[in-house]
Amino acid sequence: MARSFGVRFSLVGLITLVLGLLSVTFAFGASAATGSYLRLAHLSPDTPEVDVYVVSAADPQDRIVLEGVGYGTLSEYQSVAGGTYTVSMRPAGADDSTPPVISTTLTADEGNAYTVAGVGSFNDLGLTVLSDDLTLPPAGQSRVRVIQASASQPALDIGVDGGPTLGQDVPFATTTDYETVPAGEWTLRVDGGSGLATTLPITVNAGAVYSVLILDESDGGLTVVARVDAMSSAGGGVIPAGGVETGGGGTATDRPGATTAAVAGAVGVFLVMAMALRRRTCAV
Repeated sequence: MARSFGVRFSLVGLITLVLGLLSVTFAFGASAATGSYLRLAHLSPDTPEVDVYVVSAADPQDRIVLEGVGYGTLSEYQSVAGGTYTVSMRPAGADDSTPPVISTTLTADEGNAYTVAGVGSFNDLGLTVLSDDLTLPPAGQSRVRVIQASASQPALDIGVDGGPTLGQDVPFATTTDYETVPAGEWTLRVDGGSGLATTLPITVNAGAVYSVLILDESDGGLTVVARVDAMSSAGGGVIPAGGVETGGGGTATDRPGATTAAVAGAVGVFLVMAMALRRRTCAV
């Protein structure tokens, strides 16, 4: 009887241990979802490729480096802890000890998303911090803003054929507010003030938030790129574009595969030990 009680006691202790491991695993996954989101943009048409550095003021070893970033690039979001960061640009391939061409400071608040963009012409290059509103649209709708990154046009009127106006007299290197619009295939009309400049097709999906970049082409025309800022998750939450898969400087977001593996490992340990205890009981 004493041995049977001892085996039962061991099983209870083992179950408690495994449940504790599982609770730690799921707690880690939940806590990893907190923080801020940060991405970088190169929106200066005549500026060569750059390397972009994001360095935490609290821990200079906590850094993100994006190499060879060229005009028109809008990176995926990186998950970062809330706090103060220095964002700087150096010529592509330059040593990290090279003084930056430009730099700025960003204070990232928990739960917010930001785009740090290099804007203006090469001779007047600057960094601007955009606050990104990742609030999801109502059912069947999209939310869209326009980033005017065409230096060939001092100001643009931007709208949708048969749909809403997204911006009027939008100057180079500025951004419109987000607008809630019907999802679907659009014809974007971009007018530089001297007649219709161009019409450009884009598609926006329901439940997603977009930044639409208007860019100069090398042949003198314009092009448009629609980038997803965020989309709805299966559970109804917000997924910042790239925030689930990417990360850097020790701030990578939780990986579902890693959590699953940890759970499976804990359950496997439990089963193996339980079977061993059962064999011991039978032998007695």
